[in-house]
Amino acid sequence: MSKNLLIVDDDTDIRELLEFDLSQSGYTVDTAKDGAEGLQKALNNCYDLVLLDVMMPKMNGFDVCKNIKAHKPDLPVLMLTAKGTIADKTDGFNSGAEDYIVKPFDIQEVLLRVRVLLRRSGSSDNKSPAKVKEILKVGDIELFPDYLETTIKDKKIKLTPTEFEILYCLMQHFDTSVTLAVLLNEVWGYDSDEDVRMLRVHVGGLRQKIEENPKHPVYLQTVTNVGYKLTPFTKDED
Repeated sequence: MSKNLLIVDDDTDIRELLEFDLSQSGYTVDTAKDGAEGLQKALNNCYDLVLLDVMMPKMNGFDVCKNIKAHKPDLPVLMLTAKGTIADKTDGFNSGAEDYIVKPFDIQEVLLRVRVLLRRSGSSDNKSPAKVKEILKVGDIELFPDYLETTIKDKKIKLTPTEFEILYCLMQHFDTSVTLAVLLNEVWGYDSDEDVRMLRVHVGGLRQKIEENPKHPVYLQTVTNVGYKLTPFTKDED
């Protein structure tokens, strides 16, 4: 079944380019020319993914994303924007976006990111524990890849798809140092200096959710000049 995508961008040329290439790739595409129209369509229609500009009339992309996530938290958002500083990207992820591409972009990269996000979100369609095929356990942490669920001491932890992919990779190599290059390749499938910085942003977000004290992590350890390591820490019952 064709996936339904929504493109929200006030630049007509970019909107039409994306619509053409995504349609040629087999997706069903809808568009909106400003933030207010995009939010209305996102909330009132069924989409599998939203491609969202930031600087737009009527409502900026950060606010659109926050509103989408407030009502449809499982709808993936891919931001496409000329605002490319690390602070801008952090704002994008803090607003709930799953991924972020800076303009001008390579359309093949956009297609790759769309496929990855749809694959991740698609694995959450079936949330029945009875049908889980794989469970990973490291210390207190349990991860259920078939329906994107994570628990720590039986308490559910809500992760973004990217945070889930990072944790999944680290759990597959638990108690072993995983290089930044391996993480980038397994999570995104490509490598660049800029994405190393964004990987660290995502790791910081992951620590906020799995660590009692993110500044002094016990699970997700930094390995200097290498990458990260997940340790099989188990907290004693109080």
